[in-house]
Amino acid sequence: MERNLKTPESNYPARWWHTLPHEEGKPERIQCDLCPRDCKLHEGQRGACFVRQNIADRMVLTTYGRSSGFCIDPIEKKPLNHFYPGSSILSFGTAGCNLACKFCQNWDISKSKDMDRLMDAASPDGIASAAAAYGAQSVAFTYNDPVVFAEYAIDTAVACRERSIKTVAVTAGYIHPEPAREFYAVMDAANVDLKAFTDEFYVKLCGGHLQAVLDILVYIHHETSCWLEITTLLIPGQNDSVSEIKALSEWVVRELGADVPLHFTAFHPDWKMGDLPPTPPSTLTHARRIARDAGLNYVYTGNVHDTEGGTTFCPACHAALIERDWYNIRRFDLPDDGCCPHCQTRIAGRFGKFGKPFGAQRIPVRLARR
Repeated sequence: MERNLKTPESNYPARWWHTLPHEEGKPERIQCDLCPRDCKLHEGQRGACFVRQNIADRMVLTTYGRSSGFCIDPIEKKPLNHFYPGSSILSFGTAGCNLACKFCQNWDISKSKDMDRLMDAASPDGIASAAAAYGAQSVAFTYNDPVVFAEYAIDTAVACRERSIKTVAVTAGYIHPEPAREFYAVMDAANVDLKAFTDEFYVKLCGGHLQAVLDILVYIHHETSCWLEITTLLIPGQNDSVSEIKALSEWVVRELGADVPLHFTAFHPDWKMGDLPPTPPSTLTHARRIARDAGLNYVYTGNVHDTEGGTTFCPACHAALIERDWYNIRRFDLPDDGCCPHCQTRIAGRFGKFGKPFGAQRIPVRLARR
């Protein structure tokens, strides 16, 4: 269905909500059932994400068809190292977020309450067509969390599939099981931010809870065909202790398996945690060693120049198969079938014909209004 995309906000009928029983003397309320926040809203009130609102006792999504911008990026920037390496991806987001991370590094988008920031308007079909026109193999829902614009993301993913374009969710994984089933049924890959491995961190620094994210990780990996990679931003003094990194890594091996790629990335002071130092590269290197010792086959470092930490090694013969420096692929020695050419071990992931890598470039694009 075509929507009016020229206004600062849309009133797209949202899903996953219900009307609460009326309490005498109190206004009618509805409850959002999208994520574990379970926001209860009276007329005109917005959820914690700011983009889902009670209008006339019905839930609407105010950012459907609106974007904070479009860019062509390398797939490695998501970060995804085992999902068609070297390919390009059309990235976009909207506004709002259902977590409140004090260290958010996209806070100007995810925390924005200014809908005028949403400068680009595009229908799901328009986004899929643009990806094809720019030669992007995939579309990424990123910058802010696609959970909060799930209806828009799902419709776009369906439009992409009709053109054989892959879709990627870059998310914190804070979503209820029922919408998660519909959301991940149409996603080809996901990078989930596992922000820490203590509930205290989630409560104090994110406004959420750890277990809901762990449950979604298990669901994605074991019950969907969506390729999964995990990212943990290591923040000095907050979630970078040896014991926590060891516990996180052992949980991934035990509950998801040794082949799920894990990325440890560097924190840069931002938003409400500008008083902390950046993550030392040595912390990332040590975390990678801990995770590999725990049994994970594919562990990476990010947001730093670290060739060894960016390289994909064969878990059997230890040959360097894809050598990276940040987002640049320096050497690619993996056949189209994804099997190590030295020992024939199959490398976990989604691989295909490798051509010229897209590289570290970032190309802003504007979509034609439809």
